[in-house]
Amino acid sequence: MLIRPGLRRIVAPLGERFVAMYLLEGSERALLFDTGITASVEETLLPHLAEIGFDLARLHWVISSHCDFDHTGGNAAIVAAAPHVELLAGELDVPLTEDLEVLIEQRYGEFRHSDGFDDPPETTAYIREAAAVAPVTRALRGGEEFDLGDRVIRVLHTPGHSDGHLALWDERNAALIIGDATLGTTVPTASGDPAFPPTYRDTDPYLATIELFRGYDAELLLTAHYPVYEDAEVGRFLDASAEYIATIDAAITDALEPEGMTTLELIHRVAARLGPWGPAAAEYLIFPMTGNLERMTARGTVCVGTRDGLRTWARA
Repeated sequence: MLIRPGLRRIVAPLGERFVAMYLLEGSERALLFDTGITASVEETLLPHLAEIGFDLARLHWVISSHCDFDHTGGNAAIVAAAPHVELLAGELDVPLTEDLEVLIEQRYGEFRHSDGFDDPPETTAYIREAAAVAPVTRALRGGEEFDLGDRVIRVLHTPGHSDGHLALWDERNAALIIGDATLGTTVPTASGDPAFPPTYRDTDPYLATIELFRGYDAELLLTAHYPVYEDAEVGRFLDASAEYIATIDAAITDALEPEGMTTLELIHRVAARLGPWGPAAAEYLIFPMTGNLERMTARGTVCVGTRDGLRTWARA
């Protein structure tokens, strides 16, 4: 779908959800933001580009917003189709962008030993089957600019969901293209139903990213898994994302006990207050709740302990 001149949103299926890729095309060069999974490139992106008569020789850069498999899993497929492209990613995400096993171990398996939480085996098997990554040509830190010929696209470093998360500012189109940098109050299915919680990980950087976005006079906010937000909807989505952090803080404060609770015990106690997901999906609250708990610990309002080898949290 052509959203604005030289700015195209290409939506591919992702199970019960979808993933949006963005083609930014100028008078001389083009840039692709995210590649979804292998099927996103082979079954959606490349056929769409052929249909609109896009010459792959014009594609100079492919930027991964962040390291998650549904944003990098088509990287090998796009490199196979256009070997000349420069594959780029956020510097702090490069090791996880280039290697699925590192991603699975360090990001998706972060809570395996400390909290007793991990992806189900079938989810890990799906990741390995659906995604094929490729070596990153160059790491980005934010501040870089890409000249498409008739306009310049600026890279923003937008951590919180991941350390090296990137977004793009297309000034001519007044568009922020943000991947998963801001996640509202729930990640939706393709039909708009709640799928699972917003999985930001580091709370203060996430809030700083939201404030960074507020500083742009954006008419469009373009995400990977949500509808297109325009005009006043941009501010409402950013507000809801920030307010949800306070909602989690309040739920934690009300539920914590002096003797300490494991992260999953805490999640099970507050999940119904935080969203309408089923029990398995609700356990992915471990990402944002850990971020909030770590921040509360740093502020001295929460204490960390252990019980039977698992991390516990208690009121200070």
